[in-house]
Amino acid sequence: KRILFGLLLSIGLFASSCSSDDNEGETIIPIQGKYNLSQTGSIVGDKEVLFDAPQNASGCSRDYLDLRLSNAAVIGDYNGSDCALTETTGTYARSHNDLTISVGNVSSTSDIMNLTNKELKLKDKTTGIITVYTR
Repeated sequence: KRILFGLLLSIGLFASSCSSDDNEGETIIPIQGKYNLSQTGSIVGDKEVLFDAPQNASGCSRDYLDLRLSNAAVIGDYNGSDCALTETTGTYARSHNDLTISVGNVSSTSDIMNLTNKELKLKDKTTGIITVYTR
């Protein structure tokens, strides 16, 4: 009986592990980490058009978005001839494939278009602007 029970349990576990796990397109990679601003753009017609982010000051490190485990969002902006760093801290919340970043009274929600170990691509739900960050 024990062998039969073990066999049935094994078959049940195997069958359930092979069922189609549908995460409805949601990316399951953790979003926390520091991302460097790489490109911005939008969809023109039916094509994605991206170009190097003009927000990055020439000769400076790239601006960044640091999403921390504490749900703090730190936005780093290098500017000027001395590449002075200004950090702005807010919060973020992720709900499925939406990312909402709030700083003070201002919030913006974006679709997470792509999230890998090397890239975070967001599309602002209000403006349609696409922003690509890399690690």
